[in-house]
Amino acid sequence: MALSVVAIKAAKGRQKAYKLSDSDGLYLLVAPSGARCWRMNYRHSGKQKTLAFGVWPDTGLAEARAARDAARKVLARGDDPSERIKLDRIAATVAASSSFKAVADEWLLKVEKEGRSPVTMKKLRWLLSFINATIGQRPVASISAHELLIMLRKMEAKGRYETAKRLRSTCSQIFRYAIATARAERDVAADLRGALIVPKHVHRAAITTPSEAGALLRAIEALEDHPTTGVALRFLPHVFVRPGELRSAEWADFDFGKAVWTIPPHKTKMRRAHSVPLSRQTLQILESIKHDAEHSSYLFPSIRSVERPMSENTINAALRRMGYAQDQMTGHGFRALAATLLNEMGLWHADAIERQLAHCDNNAVRRAYTRGEYWEERVRMMQHWSDHLEFLRDGAKVLGGKFGKAKSR
Repeated sequence: MALSVVAIKAAKGRQKAYKLSDSDGLYLLVAPSGARCWRMNYRHSGKQKTLAFGVWPDTGLAEARAARDAARKVLARGDDPSERIKLDRIAATVAASSSFKAVADEWLLKVEKEGRSPVTMKKLRWLLSFINATIGQRPVASISAHELLIMLRKMEAKGRYETAKRLRSTCSQIFRYAIATARAERDVAADLRGALIVPKHVHRAAITTPSEAGALLRAIEALEDHPTTGVALRFLPHVFVRPGELRSAEWADFDFGKAVWTIPPHKTKMRRAHSVPLSRQTLQILESIKHDAEHSSYLFPSIRSVERPMSENTINAALRRMGYAQDQMTGHGFRALAATLLNEMGLWHADAIERQLAHCDNNAVRRAYTRGEYWEERVRMMQHWSDHLEFLRDGAKVLGGKFGKAKSR
């Protein structure tokens, strides 16, 4: 006699487990505790076996019967339903680990271990959030170029051309990782080269003329702001590092005896240590800092907590208070200012300037060569640069003229 829902609900636990039979081998096993589990007995290759179909009431009577019928079909083909269930579970696990999001998460973990900065990781996760919401659960091997293009075109429709371009490039790296880990056969993102709108490159806002530089330096000297912000603003033009490297500067990174600031690899964009020769002026500026490492490990700690560096917007906000708009000058603009004026001097090798800007040569041999060859020149250049900034700040007249470029070595 087939089971009914009423009989199942009425079943109570006894001293020993007992069965309530349904039909075709399906039964409900009632445990002493009262728990009720669906089971099915069958024979395959001369062996008695048992299948489990779930627990009542999570698995209802109709669901248990459907599972039984499916198992009987497998038996009718001569296969073992228990083995089929194991294979299906393995396939589901493999499919789950082969979704675009799963592969992307693995790739993110890989590049993070390879040394990508927290800021870069945050940007990558932000980029991928746009696509994970739509095709993240799709098997990576089944995503087509056209499917990916539709997602990127939606971004372009909002005017986010640069974001769409970067996302295509990031997706390409993920597809290549999927190929390397045997979960895809081709990089469909590569097929979209040339299909997206190329964003017009916009240079970072920067002052690059001597007269404007002098006015900016005088404005910095006259700025009445938080002492830490004032020192950071006076220091930055002399060293022209990236704003993030300035913010994260720690006392432990400085060798005042040798007058060198060595920025560790994990704090630099290129993930390589970068050394900055300290001029007399920069050392004097640093001496004006009112705290030491016992108060905060950072030279420029946050106003809110000495355990954190200053906010990434502190320098730009100070420039706005000085009257410099976003399209006039930014913290990053001090790099363009130094690069422009140092090259116009015609006194320094271009490689020495590029090295001091921490621009990385793709050729490893050449990179090692320039690092060693131009250090002494960079020391002289940085002192000359600080002297020149004082010259501009004090309002000296800048003479125009043609200067011969240094001969290459």
